Amino acid sequence: MGVAVVVVTYNSEEHVAQLLDSIPAAMGATPYSVVVVDNGSRDGTRSLVSQRTDCVLVESTNRGYAAGVNLGIARSADASAYLILNPDATLDAGSVPAMLDVLRGHGAGIVAPRVREADGRLSPTLRRAPTLGRVGGLSFTGLPVFTERIEDSSAYDTVHVVDWAVGAILLIDARCYRTVGGLDETYFLYSEETDFSLRARDLGWTTVYTPDAGGMHVGGGSGESAMTHTMKIINRVRIYHRRAGTPLAWVYFSATVANELRRALTGHRRSWPTLHALLRPGRRPEVLGASHHLLPR
Repeated sequence: MGVAVVVVTYNSEEHVAQLLDSIPAAMGATPYSVVVVDNGSRDGTRSLVSQRTDCVLVESTNRGYAAGVNLGIARSADASAYLILNPDATLDAGSVPAMLDVLRGHGAGIVAPRVREADGRLSPTLRRAPTLGRVGGLSFTGLPVFTERIEDSSAYDTVHVVDWAVGAILLIDARCYRTVGGLDETYFLYSEETDFSLRARDLGWTTVYTPDAGGMHVGGGSGESAMTHTMKIINRVRIYHRRAGTPLAWVYFSATVANELRRALTGHRRSWPTLHALLRPGRRPEVLGASHHLLPR
């Protein structure tokens, strides 16, 4: 059975070779296969990957990150677990057997490793579930009731259950994936891992963090822009709306608008187009399919 590694690329020529080179040592003796789904790159990504003999390239149009993951997994249906990797990540030696030990020993559905930044600093990848208190603006307090991102370094020292973790490096049990029904492709980019982990939790599958496996994530490997910031914020509202219902979602939406206005007025330029997209649905990225209602669905 083994582990199926799924990498979704989009203009990832700068990073993907380093990721693929890191996989054999990360796997140890674990049987594995590697599928790279390219979402219509316009640089040399497809040429680079197609020349390698250690992976299979699947060429696709850009239907989003979640769709790329689902397509890659569909090509690896006989695996017992799926290792989902961003193309700008790399894995430490022996990290996958360590993650598999947690997957099996803790009855988890999803395992997240310790991740560091390119300069070696800890990357705070653990998150709490979205709530009205955590909608934004008060995270500077450091209080869990107001803070979604877990900054306390001591939280990264032990194996424990978390609400969700950033999806740069995630190991997913195949049974969990099938039970949840895969990643929700309507998010296109951002929030798909949040949604998957929370839906898995609803069905009895936990997300477990382990410091015994590690990797590095550059971040922003597919490009940071005002559009991607807008997609991130719109999808945060959508996931809250879908889970909490419309009345509370209006409160969340209003708080999000206020927070983006505050950020824009204090010099965060990407928040201006996001604010416009929140208030004018027609300005939202078409790929989200969220342009018909003021409250994103």
